Formats: sequence, structure tokens, C-alpha cells
Amino acid sequence: MRQAGVLDVGCHSALLTVVRRRPGTVLEPVFSRKVRLRLHETLDRKGRLDKAGMKSVERAVAVAVAADPRLRGRDVFAFATSVIRDAPNRDEIIARVARTTGTRLRVLTGEEEARLAYVAARQWAGPTVGQLLVLDIGGGTVEIASGTREQPGTVHSLPLGARRITRDWLPGGTAPSQRRLAEIRQHLSRSLEAVPGLPQAEPGGRVLACSKTFEQLARLAATQGRTPRSGRQLALPQLRTSVSVLAEAGPSRRAKLPGISQHRAEQSLAGALVAQALMEACGAKNVEICPWSTREGLLLEHLGVPHSPADRPRRVG
Repeated sequence: MRQAGVLDVGCHSALLTVVRRRPGTVLEPVFSRKVRLRLHETLDRKGRLDKAGMKSVERAVAVAVAADPRLRGRDVFAFATSVIRDAPNRDEIIARVARTTGTRLRVLTGEEEARLAYVAARQWAGPTVGQLLVLDIGGGTVEIASGTREQPGTVHSLPLGARRITRDWLPGGTAPSQRRLAEIRQHLSRSLEAVPGLPQAEPGGRVLACSKTFEQLARLAATQGRTPRSGRQLALPQLRTSVSVLAEAGPSRRAKLPGISQHRAEQSLAGALVAQALMEACGAKNVEICPWSTREGLLLEHLGVPHSPADRPRRVG
């Protein structure tokens, strides 16, 4: 029985996940530990983590790894997402964490994150899935991947994440006017239109959304209207309604809405605007919420999911 562990250090948390693979199963949870982070509050205008931010990463990594004594001597793949990957002082952060905790964070490119999210989504969707389009909204970037095989045919990573749009266009998380919302929509639309070969949702294919942003938007949308929904799908008309609901509320009020967590409330409006623009640009009228993403893709590959060199994706954009 094989086991694998991944430590995912992002803007809002450091999450250690250990799984094993039994015959007849793909991923069976063994252990997990989440340590909350608020790195977005420690970033300057250039995206650098201040000393308090670096200290909080060191502590979170140390606490997460120490949570399970069985991890001693076991190789855990530790990686940092865009909040650290894109920081100008990234090398200093990684060096400090390695020196104080003995764990060296690795950095994945946006294209590699997109590929791994696709690998995870296809495994989650099951062996009969054909054409697949995977959408993933992170804090700093948006990842898009599509294909018909175990590995994606195309991958894209774009600097349109919810945290980035909030920082650049919605300081404090609120829109000062309808004009600002229109400007953001235009920026997102033009950015996506400029992407060569942007994948489109195809008849008979499936579109999976693999991020907390989509998950929380689906849960919010499920409470809108007269008929309660499952929260496992998100339709474009529902999303447009949710954008209006979020735009009319400040972060403190959003945190009380169904599905919107307090630590993501500030960037939830930007996330909704990005989700809407992404679905419109890709011609997706509806998405299914997939709970697996980059982290699960890493775990699957460490546990030996087939990977054919012939399936390597084209890097586009």
C-alpha cells in the first residue's frame, strides 16, 4: 500500500494532506492538518511578503509538518502557490523556511499547476469522461486546461487571480461605482480575448471548476431563487445574480452570506467577476464543481497515475 504527502502553502492556509492508495480506490485520506494564514494582509503593493508574513509561513510549515510524527523520514512534496511564487522576495522566503523548518518549498509554474489540476479533475470525473475543460481561479492566477486524454492538450496560466484583481482594481474589496465594475469586466474580457487558442466548452464535453472561489460561488448561488440547489453546479445566470449580490455588500456583510467564508470575503467580488468572464470567454453556460485540484494532481502522480510523455500539453499564453 503506497502513501504520499503534500504540503500546500497558499495565501490563506498551509495544508498538509497524506493519502494512500488501496486496490479499488484512488485516494484514501490518512491525515490532514490545516494552519490558517492571512498572507494577503502582509503583502506590499509590489507583492512582497513583509517580515511578519515570512514568520507566519515559517510557523505554519513547522506546525503542519510536526502535526503527524509518522511523517519523519517520509518524503513530503511541499510547494508554494502564487502568493509566494510571484513575490519579488520569493527566494528569501524559501531560504528562511528551509533554514528554520528543514522543509524546502518548491515552486510550480502556473502551467504546471494547470496540468496537475486537469490530471486531478479527470481522475475525479471517472474513466468515461471524454472532452474535458478545467477552470481554476487562484489568488494570483487563473489556470485553464483542456483535452481528451489523461494529460491535457493545452494549458494556460493568466495573471487574473481574485487577490490580484482585488489589489489592482478593488482596494478594500468594494467597487466605488458601476463604472468601475464595467472597467473590470472590460479588462478581464480583453485579457481573455487576447489568449491564443483559448479552449471552448464543447457539445458533449464536461466543464469542471476546481477552486475554492468556484465552490463558494456555487454554494452562494444555490441559495438564490425559490428552488434550493445542491451547490455542486454553477450556471452562468446564477453567477451573474451572485455578482450583483456581492457588489451591493461590503466584505463584512459578504462574510455572512451562505457559502462565503470570512477570510475570502474581501476578494469574493473579484472572484465572481473573474469566474463570470472566464465562463463567458470559454462559452461555458454551466460548470460542475470538482473538489480536486493541483494538490490532488500531485498526490495522484506520486502514487503512480499513468503519465505518457506523448500526452504532454502545449504551453499556450
